[in-house]
Amino acid sequence: MPTPADPRTEQFEIVIPDCCNIGVIFRTLLIVNASVAAAIFLRTVGFQRAALDFIEATMLIEWVCLLSLFMLCGFRRLLDISRRFSVSSRMQRSICALVPAVITAVMMRFLASFDWFMNSFPNLTMLHGVLLAALFGLVLQHYFELRTSAFSPALMEARLQALHARIRPHFLFNSLNAVLSLIRPEPLRAEAALEDLADLFRVLMRDSRDMTSLEDEIHLCKQYLSIEKIRLGDRLQIQWDTMNISDSALRKAQISALLLQPLLENAVHYGVEPAREAALIKIRISRSSDRIEVVVVNPMHGDVLVEGGNQMALKNIRERLALLYDVEAHLTARVIEGHFEVRLRFPYVKLPSAERKK
Repeated sequence: MPTPADPRTEQFEIVIPDCCNIGVIFRTLLIVNASVAAAIFLRTVGFQRAALDFIEATMLIEWVCLLSLFMLCGFRRLLDISRRFSVSSRMQRSICALVPAVITAVMMRFLASFDWFMNSFPNLTMLHGVLLAALFGLVLQHYFELRTSAFSPALMEARLQALHARIRPHFLFNSLNAVLSLIRPEPLRAEAALEDLADLFRVLMRDSRDMTSLEDEIHLCKQYLSIEKIRLGDRLQIQWDTMNISDSALRKAQISALLLQPLLENAVHYGVEPAREAALIKIRISRSSDRIEVVVVNPMHGDVLVEGGNQMALKNIRERLALLYDVEAHLTARVIEGHFEVRLRFPYVKLPSAERKK
């Protein structure tokens, strides 16, 4: 009998912002600096004097912000890796206030030995600085928590489910008809196709926010293409290029489930089905430092490729990328020399070892 999951583990949620993310860092610095600048310009007479006061203030603000982000980034990574150590949401919010408060206290104690600092901030006491830092920490944590909630409500899930609901019956009926045609002449191939179909639909029924390895996602895509190969025959030609990424990176790289498969489904639907002759789909996957790049190229037939469902699927993927990676992921699509190219780039993040395929 399987051991029931610990309810405390199931309810454990990380509410500390992903302070390693460029988007989070940029927004934090922008909000803090804008707030301090507004306060200084409102209380200071003269633009030049206010500008000088703000520049002097940034010597403390930037250090506190960057060090706080660095420490919260490490703490969130620790929680993400060691999920068996459950930390309540309330405690995590307290940490978001405590970390900048402690760093501010240390920085102010260090800078107090310099005359320029005491002359620049004669009215700034240790208590005021610590309380302001804690307040900023709480406000920013709440802002990022609300932003994450706004990106992943029932509306987004409804869009995904509606899209899948339209795709599944069409794809299912075509695939079953193709398998039926193989039962008598090629029973082993029909059996393999049914197994691939079962695996594919098992993944389709999962939560779209689940993460998997890049290797498993590629395997799923190959299963999907093998099913379509039965229906389309020699018209469907596939070229995989994974020479610029190691097998270890494929196993360890984390990716959202069903992120690549819709790109290939579009390539088949718009690039192969309208073709009368063989049509080649090229998939290139590479890694450059801390980035993964996926390029899918398929033939283009008129203007049908850039309209309707194709753009809907690309928009859906962009929404998921914004939810998962903020500004660190990009999806671009363009027409080049009679072909449609989709280029997907996202950070290389290692999948937790407990979730890797054994």
